[in-house]
Amino acid sequence: MHRQRTVTALALVLGAILAGPPRAAEPFRAGLQPGEKIAHAFHPLNVTGAFAGEEHCLVCEHGLDPVVMVFAREPSDALAALLVKLDAAVAAHKDASLGSFVVFLSDDKELPRKLPEFARKHKLQHIVLSIDPPAGPEGFKVTREADVIVVLYTEHVVKVNHAFKKGALDNKAVEQIAADLPKILPRK
Repeated sequence: MHRQRTVTALALVLGAILAGPPRAAEPFRAGLQPGEKIAHAFHPLNVTGAFAGEEHCLVCEHGLDPVVMVFAREPSDALAALLVKLDAAVAAHKDASLGSFVVFLSDDKELPRKLPEFARKHKLQHIVLSIDPPAGPEGFKVTREADVIVVLYTEHVVKVNHAFKKGALDNKAVEQIAADLPKILPRK
């Protein structure tokens, strides 16, 4: 009996050693990943910016320039914090032609009326807010589980992706996204 318990205990210890250290949970993934190309154009309803009230391709507008593309389900305080930081970055990096836009994935009929107020409230002057159906544009790998997806790309190649489930976008994540901006900006 004692020998059997010893063998069992040794087997458990050996199994734990062979399994290695516990692994961290896989990060949440949604949207185009680093190295993938933006190969599709799409025409969301622009609610702010030069083409407000029209369906206009923001990917096409920015061409090969560095861009921060955000997909979001709804306006929120956390999203506003991110957009304020991105708006300032776009203003600060005009010489690099940095662009940014947000695509709200929603069928809320009131959203076209609410978004201009959201932009005014948060003093967003350089980011275009737009709306597309909840499924997101074809070819962009948007998932329904994703509340916010932030894609940093240049020359239509994704350099950085940050995806968040509902409630996961926080100040630490906003700071990480801002810290990743040099990955798409031209080197000086």
